[in-house]
Amino acid sequence: MVLVSTEYLKNLSLSIQHLYNINTLKKTEEFTVAFNKEAKAEYELIETYEAGIVLEGSEVKALRNKQTVSFKDSFVRIENGEAWLYNLYIAPYRYATLKPPDPLRKRKLLLHKREILKLLGKVQQKGFTIIPLRVYFKNGKVKVEIALAKGKKIHDRREELRERDIKRQMERDLKNWR
Repeated sequence: MVLVSTEYLKNLSLSIQHLYNINTLKKTEEFTVAFNKEAKAEYELIETYEAGIVLEGSEVKALRNKQTVSFKDSFVRIENGEAWLYNLYIAPYRYATLKPPDPLRKRKLLLHKREILKLLGKVQQKGFTIIPLRVYFKNGKVKVEIALAKGKKIHDRREELRERDIKRQMERDLKNWR
């Protein structure tokens, strides 16, 4: 029979409680891993959707460690009633023991059938596309926010920049006037 001090049991229960709190925080909080900065500049966002993503191997660990994620040239295409995400770069996990999957492979997105059909109907219209906006964790699961978008023309972008500059100048003038 082993005798254990009450101090030891108290410390043990506190450490177990601390671990429990850490794990529940990770599961319930939502935090963004990566954000597509160019999306708002290059596209007019019509509707946004939340989609799950099918990942392989150590990709979830790589995302949890906030390793490099690149949205360059990434897009969503609907094939055979399924949504697929192309060209989303997820850097391989450094400490993976198995061979990591291709960082640019196509990944399946998990959406409801009615959402896929709605997106398919819109994409078939001229000028619409589906782009990823951000990758984030929600309740311990990796999610991708995608948007139905329409490409902006060059003059639209210039006009938006001009309006933003005018707004900044007005704010500066108001600040200096006071």
